[in-house]
Amino acid sequence: MILGIDQGTTGTTCLVLDEHARVVGRAAREHEQHFPRPGRVEHDPEEIWDKVQATAHAALEDAGVDAAALEAIGITNQRETALVWDRDSGEPLARALVWQDRRTAERCEELREAGHEETFRARTGLVLDSYFSATKWEWLLSEGGVDPDRAALGTIDSWLVHKLCGRHATDHSNASRTLVFDIHKRRFDPELCELLSIPPEALPEPLPSAHVYGETDALGGGRAVPVASLAGDQQAALFGQGCHSPGGAKTTYGTGSFVLQNTGGEPPPLAHGLLSTLAWTLGEERTDYAVEASIFVTGAAVQWLRDGLGIIEEAAETESLAGSLASNDGVYFVPALTGLASPHWDPYARGTIVGLTRGNGRAHLARATLEAIAYQTVDAVRAMEDASGEPLDELRADGGAVENAWLMQFQADVLGVPVVVPETIETTALGAACLAGVAVGTWTEEDVRKLWREAARYEPNMSDDERESLLAGWHAALGRAKGERS
Repeated sequence: MILGIDQGTTGTTCLVLDEHARVVGRAAREHEQHFPRPGRVEHDPEEIWDKVQATAHAALEDAGVDAAALEAIGITNQRETALVWDRDSGEPLARALVWQDRRTAERCEELREAGHEETFRARTGLVLDSYFSATKWEWLLSEGGVDPDRAALGTIDSWLVHKLCGRHATDHSNASRTLVFDIHKRRFDPELCELLSIPPEALPEPLPSAHVYGETDALGGGRAVPVASLAGDQQAALFGQGCHSPGGAKTTYGTGSFVLQNTGGEPPPLAHGLLSTLAWTLGEERTDYAVEASIFVTGAAVQWLRDGLGIIEEAAETESLAGSLASNDGVYFVPALTGLASPHWDPYARGTIVGLTRGNGRAHLARATLEAIAYQTVDAVRAMEDASGEPLDELRADGGAVENAWLMQFQADVLGVPVVVPETIETTALGAACLAGVAVGTWTEEDVRKLWREAARYEPNMSDDERESLLAGWHAALGRAKGERS
């Protein structure tokens, strides 16, 4: 059996897989979100470590085994979230700055105005945005009161490997999201580090995604178990969805949504509004790249309906509320609660609801929120198609929102191609476990692709005129969120 750990933005999910990559144990735990002021989002690293251990034990219990039964552990994680801990004691020196945190937006603007964006873009495949880790590390070292001589810098994967194995390491996929990693040379770039006053010696060692990082007995069972993979959550989902050949694409609906398309063994050409990223490395033999569109707020918008507005008690209610209406009646919600990402990259856009009248109620807000998830995915896919010149044949979808059948059908309708849902929807944890299985020889990459199983397929069932009308309304609302006036 193999344990897949998915440490995400709002919580941790663990899966235990058998030799056929079927889930035999599952558990999930949420952790606290800290919002010290508007635009700032933080996590407690020690709480995350505690929840990872508790969730892993619960998944093993659900499978009816203990850690001694494991052949390997795979880890995937929320990307770009920046941590710092004492390199001697191992104690966190500050809260983690979450990928949603916008405190370094002005710093990114300074770097852009100084003419550095093209250098960052050419070497890292990314854009200058506070989404990524490096300006957060810079802030922790310059504004957060952290002593650079004591600091170990990393992302969530590095933190967990440190706690499990006592090693300061990351994998190539996570490193490629930091803004200081050269995706062509697969190394942290000294010049970019110097621009941000990041000491290279504080950074983790970048290693392949499918790789034995060390062994751990932190989960008990009386036997050390190999930690055999690290991967950013979206790259892990791409692997778990079997998108191992150029052209294969998936979207993951989580706190945000992320559309990735495999581009093969060479970094894709830079395209407007999109990111070039390293998908995974399988040992020293194989490297795959991907083009990515990152969407900051999708599932988080549904959480806002629940926790911020109190108009629903649980996310599942949105399906019946949306389905209770014959149309959106012209109500659109642009969930730019932390700015807009791909393909707009506007950190100053703000959440906007347009089209409200006295006749609207909570059903309209629920429907507008679900529609926004689908519209943002359409914008991402269209940007990819424009860049490649090739239309998408189908989109594989995963994450919690795929359980919402209304949303999946609407997504297929406005996208105009089939949306396919796999048997195991937690493909981030699945992908991490599969990468670990490849590293220890349980499976080959070809085996993993053959183990993928389809559960549902949603065919588009909307006229072109209706689709174009809805998208026109969405793009008009987008302009309002960005401060434009028609």
